[in-house]
Amino acid sequence: MFPLVILLIAAVRLSAATWVSDVPAAGSFPLVADGKAPVVLVAENDFNAVARAAKDLAADVERVTDVKPAVRTSADGLTGDAVIVGTLGKNPWIDALVADGRLDVAELRGKWETFLIAMVEKPLPGVARGLVIVGSDRRGTAFGVYELSQAIGVSPWHWWADVAPRKKSALYIAGGVRRFGPPSVKYRGIFINDEDWGLQPWAAQTFEPENGGIGPKTYAKIFELLLRLKANTLWPAMHACTKPFNADPRNAALADEYGIVMGSSHAEPMLRNNVGEWTDAKDRFNYATNRDGVLGYWKERVESNAQYESIFTVGMRGIHDSGMQGGKTPAEQIALLEKIFADQRALLAKYVRPEVESVPQMFCAYKEVLGLFRGGLRVPDDVTVVFPDDNFGYIRDFPSAEERGRAGGFGIYYHISYLGRPLSYLWLETTPPALIWSEMRKAYDLGTDRLWIVNVGDLKPAEIGTEFFLQMAWDIDRWNQTNLPAFLEEWATREFGRGQAKEIAAIMEEYYRLNFVRKPEHLQWWMPKEEPRPSGWAEAEVSGRLGAFAALREKAEAIADGLEPGLRGAFFELVLYPVVGAAAANERYFAGERSALAAARGEDTRAEALARQATVQDDKLRQMTARFGEIADGKWRGFLRLEPADDDWKSMRIARWRVPLFSQQAIAKVVDAADAAPLATLTSKDVSKHIAGSDGATWQIVPGLGHSGTAMTVLPIKPPAANADMGAMEAEANPTIEYAVNFPGAGTYAVAIHFLPTHAFAGRTSLRVSLAVNDEHPRIVTLDVDDGGPAWARGVLAGERIVMARVVVSKPGPARLRLQAVDTGVAIDRVVVGAGKAP
Repeated sequence: MFPLVILLIAAVRLSAATWVSDVPAAGSFPLVADGKAPVVLVAENDFNAVARAAKDLAADVERVTDVKPAVRTSADGLTGDAVIVGTLGKNPWIDALVADGRLDVAELRGKWETFLIAMVEKPLPGVARGLVIVGSDRRGTAFGVYELSQAIGVSPWHWWADVAPRKKSALYIAGGVRRFGPPSVKYRGIFINDEDWGLQPWAAQTFEPENGGIGPKTYAKIFELLLRLKANTLWPAMHACTKPFNADPRNAALADEYGIVMGSSHAEPMLRNNVGEWTDAKDRFNYATNRDGVLGYWKERVESNAQYESIFTVGMRGIHDSGMQGGKTPAEQIALLEKIFADQRALLAKYVRPEVESVPQMFCAYKEVLGLFRGGLRVPDDVTVVFPDDNFGYIRDFPSAEERGRAGGFGIYYHISYLGRPLSYLWLETTPPALIWSEMRKAYDLGTDRLWIVNVGDLKPAEIGTEFFLQMAWDIDRWNQTNLPAFLEEWATREFGRGQAKEIAAIMEEYYRLNFVRKPEHLQWWMPKEEPRPSGWAEAEVSGRLGAFAALREKAEAIADGLEPGLRGAFFELVLYPVVGAAAANERYFAGERSALAAARGEDTRAEALARQATVQDDKLRQMTARFGEIADGKWRGFLRLEPADDDWKSMRIARWRVPLFSQQAIAKVVDAADAAPLATLTSKDVSKHIAGSDGATWQIVPGLGHSGTAMTVLPIKPPAANADMGAMEAEANPTIEYAVNFPGAGTYAVAIHFLPTHAFAGRTSLRVSLAVNDEHPRIVTLDVDDGGPAWARGVLAGERIVMARVVVSKPGPARLRLQAVDTGVAIDRVVVGAGKAP
């Protein structure tokens, strides 16, 4: 008997360099050596997802080495080495190793989506060495296979972003055992949405014309990507332009073959695409007046998809993300929803499983439904309650300490792409990983670990944000506020090699910071149907921004010119197009604004010259976008379109580009931002002292967050105190930071606190800090969240909420400006002290 394989490494945060090499070492396994590769052995009766992954592994090895392993389902006559891939209980060779005590799977049994990668000596007669990839379930095994693929150099985005792996002549896997999983979040996935201008026309015209758009061929690529990213759930495309997912039975069957859990959005109960499948009059989609019709409609889908692994959305809203019909008051709506819950669960019990509590279900408290939930709506205890963000990356609510005991747990529905008010963002992906980390870490620490879904729009060009979100969902501790900047460098190293990874990461970090201040799709300071008005930015601020974008563009273009040809397509898609596109969009807008202001001053020659500059940048954007369609021999033709791509949904999108025309009245309404410079602009770099709260929490920097790139929040995240009154609290009770400020004289000074537009917890409507100078009694400063209101709208477009306060200075000279957290969840970008005394 050979010795028991011992678990040597029980962590997921291993660099591939620590266990994959192109040179042999003692005890390593030759995945490719001397132009040969061992057989990949998979059991014939294992899951389809496992068989597909095994074939993908063989293809991935060939991508790296030009040597393709054979994939076999029989061990008869097998000699040499072998890669043995299988699921516990579904692979006889692996089960035999376990029974003989030669493979320890104690850490796998009964676990969700967990896997081992281990080397075993003489695993089968005639086989010298075996590299065993074993999963606790079908997805666990598939994740293990794709983990090895990524370790040998194949990006999860190899197809979706044309990332070519670096070629190697040999691959050796270090000996030992590595365990990955279980995941931090049980269900993790994406929502394909607002596909009208990207994924759907591309599929219809270029990739899948035989199906008229998104269908099995496209979904197969999406499913594979999800598994490569260790995700397991999909909400499919659902706009009217796209054929409903379940209208083609091949889609659901294919999802099952890949092991993907299918769900549906907050507006699509019971896996029903109401936009494309509800054929009765829209006003008949009303449970109060047409219960039998709606219930029968739901019954059809539950019955047809009962055999598949699904998460059923329960509850009800109107057609295409509108409010629920039926019930005139909140109390009536709550009563109706509770009746809907009962009837939907009766369908699940009848057609899926009598033990309805074991059928995965979710209820999304989106938009007005959140008010009903906070107003007393009783959601069955086993149903997962999903809180949404505000569509701009700031989560609207979190479970209270009392709520976190529910059996169904909680989840999050998040956006990195959005069609809606106040202004959509559908073109470039500009949500910083730091914002995703800050909000999702907060959500996880407050108990939302059952379901995470991110709205990725068309998926491209949202690759970075999509992957970061899913990495967090798989391993919540992989990234923290100290190592967060390493994410972009690790990503750049994997996609483009180590040589210029630091510079590429720095480019993307600054790209996210600049676009956090104002997204390219929000370079319009007036809402649809409003009179155009200037931004109000000072000339120095505009010039600084344009200079920063110009520097980024030059750096990105220089790197592109120096890349090997095989990487240029991926670099264009992932880095160059977003960076140059955002730069051109800013240059276009501000040249246009300057032109309009010059025209208003009667400076016609200058106005015409600036208008020509804006037109040049507009032409550049269109040329760059056309070039995107020709990448990889026209693979992405028809995929990417400038915002707005058409005249639909005009009430929630910027207008088509043209040089604006500002009236004198509109110009007069804008506050001149070029007033006297402030006395002090204080960021995290200016903090002179940190004082921890009585519970150990402190203000901590989140690198890459906010206008300054170093916003601060209180960590660790803890539930908020119930209506805490700062005036009655001890000074040391809450975490505090101090800034050293030299005041020129005694008096009252204005202080502008630049909050990030985060939300309060557990139904509260405000966030508070306190301010004081030296040891004087602090004054409470309150950010009224104004969820959905005008102040909130301005805040999410600007990436900040500014609250004015005052401090009293008793004498001139150096002083300590003290800022103390009152509520959990507050995030501060900077504090600006006015140059003159406040009136």
